[in-house]
Amino acid sequence: MNDRPAPILIAGPTASGKSALALRLAAMFDGCIINADALQVYDCWSVLSACPDAQEQAQAPHHLYAHIGKHTPYSVGHWLRDVEETLTQTTKRPIIIGGTGLYFAALTKGLVEIPEIPAQLRADGNALRLSKGKDGFIADLQSSDPATLAQIDQNNPARLQRAWEVVHATGKGLSAWQAETPPPLIAPDTAAKITLTSDRDWLAERIDRRFDLMMEAGALDEVRAYISDGWDPTLPSAQAIGARELVSHLNGDLDLDTAIEQAKTQTRQYAKRQRTWFRSKMANWHHIDPAQALPERELHKIVATPS
Repeated sequence: MNDRPAPILIAGPTASGKSALALRLAAMFDGCIINADALQVYDCWSVLSACPDAQEQAQAPHHLYAHIGKHTPYSVGHWLRDVEETLTQTTKRPIIIGGTGLYFAALTKGLVEIPEIPAQLRADGNALRLSKGKDGFIADLQSSDPATLAQIDQNNPARLQRAWEVVHATGKGLSAWQAETPPPLIAPDTAAKITLTSDRDWLAERIDRRFDLMMEAGALDEVRAYISDGWDPTLPSAQAIGARELVSHLNGDLDLDTAIEQAKTQTRQYAKRQRTWFRSKMANWHHIDPAQALPERELHKIVATPS
């Protein structure tokens, strides 16, 4: 990696303008754009996950978007290996963008290789999640892996299920595995690291406007196609924000206006969680307000200076 252009990392909440900034930097620095969003990897959500459209993708090479089927297991470990392969194949300056904090943590802090979770155990975890929600995992982890439980977000069912799966599959807690983490793929002091930090109301307006545009672009048809072979809410791909609400509408449980309003609310709440995570974990990154148009000289200065 030493003979390659220094990576640029761009993190930020949903609808904050990451793609526009990435395209601007790609034009300035002959860059390629690498996805770091856990939902944009799936080929079923080009609209609902706000994947770059054809016009945007024509402006710069894009990697790791819509390359995974909805039923295909895809973890942060899979993503990290895909990033490593992409970095070895491109000569352009890598611009890694997304809203999945766990991806950036693995990228810059390293990720331990945990054995694959057996399919039956994962199915048991899915069943526990459906029957008891996060409380079922918390009750188990209090005795089986209290060290990990104390370190993770106990309001995040996916993270709780992951910890539950690891300790029951391997006999060793997730935090113990993470203590054996190897060096990161990208050392933090070798990259220019940017996080987009905006006014809450400004972002809320963008979220609402973007969801309206998604509906105009065919989000409901995309959800209809997704559930054509059945709806499994435990699939990672099913976690797209707004999907559950639109599924409820298609099933006759919600009128469309209510489904849209609930989806917007869920998106705003998700953005709030992202903002909290980024403030906590990325305090030393360059903070940019996407509502303010930075002149090119300022962007040059930021990108030239590892944060």
